[in-house]
This record gives sequence, structure tokens and C-alpha cells, in this order.
Amino acid sequence: MSAPLHLLHSLRGIELARDSRVLLLAASHLDMELLPPLYEQLRGIGPCERLDVVLHCRGGEVNAARRIALLLRRHARQLAFIVPYYCQSAATILCLAADQIVAGEMALFSPIDPLLHGGGDDGAATTLSCMDIKRFGDMAADWFGADSQQAREQSLELLCNSVFPPTLTAFYRRSEELRQIGEELLAHQLPRLDGAARRRIVEQLMYGYHSHDYAIDGDELGRLGLRVERHEQVEQLAWQLSTVFQAAVGGSARQSVEQPWHDVLLASSDGLRLRQHRADGLLPAWSETQVLR
Repeated sequence: MSAPLHLLHSLRGIELARDSRVLLLAASHLDMELLPPLYEQLRGIGPCERLDVVLHCRGGEVNAARRIALLLRRHARQLAFIVPYYCQSAATILCLAADQIVAGEMALFSPIDPLLHGGGDDGAATTLSCMDIKRFGDMAADWFGADSQQAREQSLELLCNSVFPPTLTAFYRRSEELRQIGEELLAHQLPRLDGAARRRIVEQLMYGYHSHDYAIDGDELGRLGLRVERHEQVEQLAWQLSTVFQAAVGGSARQSVEQPWHDVLLASSDGLRLRQHRADGLLPAWSETQVLR
């Protein structure tokens, strides 16, 4: 895939509008393998005063989001995320590290409650949110009229009969890790806010919604206390980029399930990198295109 001229035009338009350098990060799934090419892309940009990251992502690994955030923070004095469309789960966590979030009208964030993936007795894939377990006692009291104290006392026994106890412990540890990472990253965005207030924001994102798929928009993030802004010109340019992501990144862009697909796009006005994910399970391959200024 060669660098489309309209993609480069949009990137440079954002740089002119915000007096910044712009990095484009579109990924089906944030993972640790993103770090080396991201590092190389940032080295190509060089240290800068302001870095704007146009972000399009449906989720990924929490620790990868943390590591990516810290790498970006070391590269620029001021970091902003520009979100034209999808920015869910681990990508929402990543945004906590920004000094500023520019959220367009179509921007979709999500709760950050941890998920546990496994298989059911019938071999089908299953996914549980920490809230599915945490709210078990509330469900018993609300739906079936159980005494709230009785429901709490019986919840642990019932859950341990259905879920392997060390799995519950692992879920608890993952939840605590996510809370810690959320508070660490949010300290970059809201350094003057006391720790208790930052914890309340993170806990709202973890536990304040009834579904991991709940669609949070930029206005709602702003009401939580995050630094969310609007910028009409930048939003229009970012949406043009989003149309490229939607057509080029993700398995749904394939013509058949046997075909490889691009699952990561990294770009700046200097060039771009694409990662091709292989359907046979072998290691993905990166391709690079340089752009002469």
C-alpha cells in the first residue's frame, strides 16, 4: 500500500492547524509487538514540543497501552490524542495519559473494566467482565428478592462452585492492576488533582457502567473531569483519516477469511508503516513507505 496523497494532506493539515507533529496510530489490537516500530516512527519524527496522535483502536492489552503511553510521553512535552471514531477499552486507557483529548462528534470511548476470556463447556468462547462477578450479589437481591446480606454471604460460595477460585483471584489482581495503571496515566493529564479524585474518575470508568460496550462520547468524558476539547477543522481532517483506517485496517476489510489483512497502520508526514496479519498464524510482516518532503 503506497501512502495516499489525501492521507498525507490531512496529516500535514493537522500539523499546520495545531503547530504540532502528528502521528497516526490505527490498530485492531494494542500489543507489545507495536513498540519497536512505534519507537522507530517516533525517532523519525524526532523530539518535539507538541505531539498529536490520531488514534483509532478497538482495544488491546492494558500493559501495552501503558507502555505505549509512557513511550509517547517521553517523546514530547505536550501530548494530545485526536479521536475521530473508535477509541475503546485499552485505547480509552491510553487516552488517560494525554494532556488533551480532541474528540470528534463520532468519537466512541468505552468503560475500562477488565475482561476474562475463556471457553465454555461446549467449546464456545466466553467473555466475562469483572462487573459480571462484582454485581452478582446485587443481582440476587434485586431480581430474586434475596436479603442483601444473605446474598453477599452466599455469593462467594456460589461463584467458587462455578469459577475456579484462583481464576477469581487472578480477576481481582487484574482489576487492581488496571486501577493502578489508570491512576498512573491520569496523573499526567490531571497532575494537580488529588489522588482520591483521580481514583474516583478511574473507578467510574471501571465500574460506573452496566456494559463494557457502553458508548461514551467526548462530552461524557469531559463531565467526568477529563480534558476534552473540540476543534472543528482538526476533527474534519481526522475524520478523513478515519475513512482510510476503516477501509484499510482490520479483518473485515478482507475478501475471504484465508486472506491476510492489515491490523496496524503507523504514519506521519514522513512516511508510514503497515503490519500485515497472516491468517495462518505465522508472524506478521511490516512494510514501510518513506515520503520525501
